[in-house]
Amino acid sequence: MKLSAPTVGPIVGYTAPDQTRIWFRGQFEGLGESSYRRCFGVLRYRKRGLRKWSAPLFNKMSPNFDMTCVVALTGLQPQTEYEYQAGWVTLDAELDRLAGMHAALIEWPDDSGTFRTAAADASRSRSYVAGSCRYLLRTFFGDIFDDRGDKIFKSIYEQSLARPVDGMLMVGDQIYADDLNFFSPDSSLPEFLKRYRTVFSQTHIRRLMSCVPTYMILDDHEIEDNWPAKATEKDKVQLYPQAIHAYQIYQCSHSPLFQADANGRLDGILQKFWYRFSDGCVDCFVLDTRTERITAGARKRMVKEEQMTALLNWLSDGSGRVKLVVSSVPLAPDFSVEGDDKWGAFAEQRDRILAHLATLNGVNVVFLSGDVHCSFCAEVRVKGRSKPLAYQVVSSSFFWPYPHMEDDELVLDRPLITQGNKQYTVKLRSGVQSLDNFARLDLSTAGLRVAFHARKGELLDTPVDIVF
Repeated sequence: MKLSAPTVGPIVGYTAPDQTRIWFRGQFEGLGESSYRRCFGVLRYRKRGLRKWSAPLFNKMSPNFDMTCVVALTGLQPQTEYEYQAGWVTLDAELDRLAGMHAALIEWPDDSGTFRTAAADASRSRSYVAGSCRYLLRTFFGDIFDDRGDKIFKSIYEQSLARPVDGMLMVGDQIYADDLNFFSPDSSLPEFLKRYRTVFSQTHIRRLMSCVPTYMILDDHEIEDNWPAKATEKDKVQLYPQAIHAYQIYQCSHSPLFQADANGRLDGILQKFWYRFSDGCVDCFVLDTRTERITAGARKRMVKEEQMTALLNWLSDGSGRVKLVVSSVPLAPDFSVEGDDKWGAFAEQRDRILAHLATLNGVNVVFLSGDVHCSFCAEVRVKGRSKPLAYQVVSSSFFWPYPHMEDDELVLDRPLITQGNKQYTVKLRSGVQSLDNFARLDLSTAGLRVAFHARKGELLDTPVDIVF
């Protein structure tokens, strides 16, 4: 039985000390208007350096999920390197009867991927690369022709070989479904799926995601610009379900949101898009600041109460780790352009977060964001306290072929917008970078180093060193 190489992927997703998730796509092969050939994803793995592979793992690839599957590998060892091979095949068989297939009957694709499991030791330092906003221009005929947005991932990959990274955080706008919104934005499921296939299949990002655990969260352009501020009732019942189904297939399915069963298969229906994970000295809370919004009226909010409560409880859980909060839009500062799309327009909820941070002693908090097409590092302070409440790192954009935000669009000369009686201020710890870039965050229990790298990998400025 000869396997075909994945048509998209593989993507190494959520990776814990004892498990990982690997996502990849096969191909639809129809028999008629209402039927298709059964398609299965197949994967094997082993510790790097060993000769013996695991037994082959099978999972069904369904057209309901664009012929993709996720295989969960469990029972792994912490901080250990593994390699794997993945492929797909069409068979007239039932999934449960494939589990006992002898490995010698399978001819595997030549390509293989690697990953390293997370660290269980809460004192272990971690390194992440991060960024957001990857624009790929589409023609009027629906084809994406622009590969310039892929080149930055070549630099990230090459850097990861010299200085290993433990994960990549993609903090919003992984696609621009509305890049031709004046003409013909994506609005149907086939259009969204085609876009994801294209952007995740480009050479360098594909190679990078096949070996570095990658965590994603959406922002507005996975649906439409400034969602849901301009949404009609029709958009909410037609556009949103199409966009969010594609998002779940390509971005959520390999995240920690799903639980794995004993056979390495994921199941369940998502009720939320925010999630948490831990790796070494880092606890990470990935916020959904887009799909729970209400932009006006008495119920105005950025996030639902359930998510807010979970965040505040998590911040004060006493884990002793660095708290890394991923928010697709920046918590701070305020902005003179599109400020109504950021946390400053939801001052009541931001006040709750900042007031809670002011009660914490010895908890080191870093907010990581994208969205605004510039990059910087800053600290958030409250009057009367010597230590910063939190640090804000913004990394954007991976690729944006138009003018970027400049430093004069950040509001730094007055306190943050607030509805309370406390005065919060923001102080830059770096310059404001208005070129395409990615950030590297080296985190330890003692502090944080933030470095911004241009598209070809060179440093844009002196790295920022923060002592906790």
